[in-house]
Amino acid sequence: MALIFPKSTDKFVRIGAVIVGIIALGAAAMGLYVTWPSNLKTGYSPVQPVPYSHKLHVGELGMDCYYCHYTANKAGYAAVPATEVCMNCHVRVKPQSPRLQRIRDAYQTGDPVPWVRIHQLADFVFFNHQAHVTVGVSCVSCHGRIDQMVEVKQMQPLNMKWCLDCHRNPAPNIRPVEQVTNLAWQPDRDPAEIGHELIQQKGINPPQHCSGCHR
Repeated sequence: MALIFPKSTDKFVRIGAVIVGIIALGAAAMGLYVTWPSNLKTGYSPVQPVPYSHKLHVGELGMDCYYCHYTANKAGYAAVPATEVCMNCHVRVKPQSPRLQRIRDAYQTGDPVPWVRIHQLADFVFFNHQAHVTVGVSCVSCHGRIDQMVEVKQMQPLNMKWCLDCHRNPAPNIRPVEQVTNLAWQPDRDPAEIGHELIQQKGINPPQHCSGCHR
């Protein structure tokens, strides 16, 4: 019986199969990398409805984090500032700036500005801001140098492994409470040494069991 394809076709079929296999493996590896918990959402920086520079307000003007996020040390969540908080200053500072028109409109109508949330944990994760900042965990540990960001982006993966790494060894992230919102704080000695001392003084013992974060 005559062959439909010449024998040399086998070589091309094998080469094609290898190429397809390499492409499939590469795609799988890329998909795994992109969706791996340590990479997921790290670097996320959405466009906000109103341009707001933390570098200007915090880094250059020296505004304290608690002025806008006024519940971070009092409640489980860090409040997104209400429009009234913005207008406390901007009723006098740049009151006619076109960049702030949406803020002024929201102030007049009472409708909130639809800020896009950047740092968001899964619904099944319990996290309490107050419990962290009141023992000396700085904003820097989770959010990075916000005071240097024109546009805020997610710096840490905020996944289970990342949280547990800190709970198992919290000392490098513990500082004097009065320095929590001083994002440029530079200790005069090893910060982990200071952290160990504060842990002993305050009896800090972060939970490592499931119910600590899943309630």
